Amino acid sequence: MERIAFFPGSFDPFTKGHADIVERGLKVFDQVIIGIGTNPAKKRYFSLELMEKVIKAAFNDDPRIKVVNYNDLTANVAKDFGANFLLRGLRNTTDFEYENTIAQVNRQIVEGLETVFLITSPSLAPISSTIVRELHSYGVDVSDYLPYPLEKLTKE
Repeated sequence: MERIAFFPGSFDPFTKGHADIVERGLKVFDQVIIGIGTNPAKKRYFSLELMEKVIKAAFNDDPRIKVVNYNDLTANVAKDFGANFLLRGLRNTTDFEYENTIAQVNRQIVEGLETVFLITSPSLAPISSTIVRELHSYGVDVSDYLPYPLEKLTKE
């Protein structure tokens, strides 16, 4: 049985921290599906289409990585794509508290759907999409935090 992980997030933007989780996830899973979710409570800074494009480019069409966008419950989408695992990165205990609750609910929604947590690499732990968005909005060069060339990241 193929081990497929669904890596969900708003990825606004997708950072080196996210890329690290995907790359490390490929050591555990046969395939990682990066799911760009729509959160109705959040207004995007970078368009969904732009993020999908730059994430695909960051992985050079690696056949083990698929990028999709979705607007549904994560557990249902993971099931629809045949994923039996959710992949999540944890930077700190605050992330764990939040993700632990979601993982438990996801198992209730889709029986057998397991969440696998990877601890963020220490050098990448300070990076968050929120910080990158804020820096970018003030004209700060954020290229050190992105796994793709900064010129691809133009606000639409």
